[in-house]
Amino acid sequence: MNANEVLRIVDSLHRDKNIEKEVVFRAIESALVSAARKHFGDEADIEFIIDRESGQIAGRNGQEELDYEEVIGRIGAQTAKQVIIQKVREAERDSQILEFNEIINDIITGTVHRNEGRVTTVTLGGIEAILPRSEQIPGESHQPNERIRALVTEVKPQGSRVKIVLSRTRPKMVQRLFETEIPEIADGVISINAISREPGYRSKVAVSSIDSKVDCVGACVGVRGNRIKMVIDELAGERIDIVRYDEDPQIMIPNSLQPAEVDEVILCQMLGRAIVLVREDQLSLAIGKRGQNVRLASKLCGWDIEIMTQEELETQIDRAVQGFCSLDGCSEELANRLVGEGYLSYDDLSVIEPPDLMEMGELTAEQVDHIVNQAEARAEEAERATEEENRQRRAAQKAAETLAAAEAAAAKVKAEAEAAASESSTESEAAAESAGTGDADVPSEPAPQGDSP
Repeated sequence: MNANEVLRIVDSLHRDKNIEKEVVFRAIESALVSAARKHFGDEADIEFIIDRESGQIAGRNGQEELDYEEVIGRIGAQTAKQVIIQKVREAERDSQILEFNEIINDIITGTVHRNEGRVTTVTLGGIEAILPRSEQIPGESHQPNERIRALVTEVKPQGSRVKIVLSRTRPKMVQRLFETEIPEIADGVISINAISREPGYRSKVAVSSIDSKVDCVGACVGVRGNRIKMVIDELAGERIDIVRYDEDPQIMIPNSLQPAEVDEVILCQMLGRAIVLVREDQLSLAIGKRGQNVRLASKLCGWDIEIMTQEELETQIDRAVQGFCSLDGCSEELANRLVGEGYLSYDDLSVIEPPDLMEMGELTAEQVDHIVNQAEARAEEAERATEEENRQRRAAQKAAETLAAAEAAAAKVKAEAEAAASESSTESEAAAESAGTGDADVPSEPAPQGDSP
């Protein structure tokens, strides 16, 4: 490998592999040192320097100068070549890591290469990335050669290669799609303040505008919903709620629970809980299917939202006051103060900060521990009672299902028996009718006649 060949290799790797020339020079120098030590020993003070302009290689072992060609001849050109290739691959891997580290949490477009078990392999130019099943939208499937957009979430070395992990389930994916499809967000006029997401089902996006003339919600939806439709289509039909962001929880929480109508929001600062009162006809809408609406709203606002009607709140307050008053050392005044701060159950009281309870009731640390221990014991007792009630309900439901199945089986047997009896009766009647018809058709023998006169 002469000087011109060194320069040619460096230039080729720089252009083809997008590796900085300095990185390639250092990789070759390091490879030559590693190869030479296989001959001179690991303790040898060996150094190789390549002139960046001419490509000339100079080497030394301590104070002794080494002839490059002679060293290559001693250690074998094949060994040197293998080490150089390895070092260059490592340099290429490091370059790719730097490149993809710059686009972590950005969307990239690739082509599905294959599906292997729970992992989909995606080709990104000349690099393969993986899209684990856990990072795929539920119910979504990808076929080979399909174009796919995903979020780069992780980049790390793996041997001489680079491991790139993609995702389509992160809330950041929704944000990047909004930035792509909505120019006002890309320009900074509209901001995305919070996102909560259950991939494949529903997302809530809170937005705000720095320009009073720009309607942040309307701009995100677009004319006849054309802008948001692009995002929904990319996310396999996932429903997206766009709400107006507000720093005031009294405004933000009702916004996040849309389309339900909220009557009142009661903030319990000590618990980080928001009790939201709604009418009876809005209760199921506010909670959502399987609690999805209130769950996403809680994530969006950062408050533990509890939905109830006015009647339910009054019932819980009465029950909580009576329950707290029954605790040894807890006065009625303290019970009312606890309820006023949003503590509505023994479970809530079991997690109260001792200094807070000491201040509220002017209690000692021992008195606080006594009250909290009672609350914990009753919370555990209530949990066991609930589990037993659920167990009995499941047992009763199973017994009812078994009885219903037995009754259905008996009804089926009875129906089959009646059908068989009816069929047998029909066959008997048909046989009798056939027999009667046969007698009528048989010609009677002629009566005997005497001799003719």
